[in-house]
Amino acid sequence: MTKSQLVQKLADAAGITKKQADTVLQTLVDLTVNTVKKGDPVKIPGLGIFRKVQTKARTGRNPQTGEPIKIPARKKVRFTVAKSFKESVLGAKPKK
Repeated sequence: MTKSQLVQKLADAAGITKKQADTVLQTLVDLTVNTVKKGDPVKIPGLGIFRKVQTKARTGRNPQTGEPIKIPARKKVRFTVAKSFKESVLGAKPKK
């Protein structure tokens, strides 16, 4: 789904104009980016959680030569899918 399709569906579902829907979507994205940039997680119920995480330095391998290389510590953005979203898309797991 493209941004314009998403804006159209959002406008139809909320009964607002496409311009208002685009503003809402852009505001949500900006708010999420700015909040995660500060280090605070953003939880969107039914969708998931965006958070910034710090990875540790580690040793990896060059896949072509097999030579060990040092991978420095860095910050990453991680998204964790909500359980309800995962179950809706993939179906409920059968119980053992």
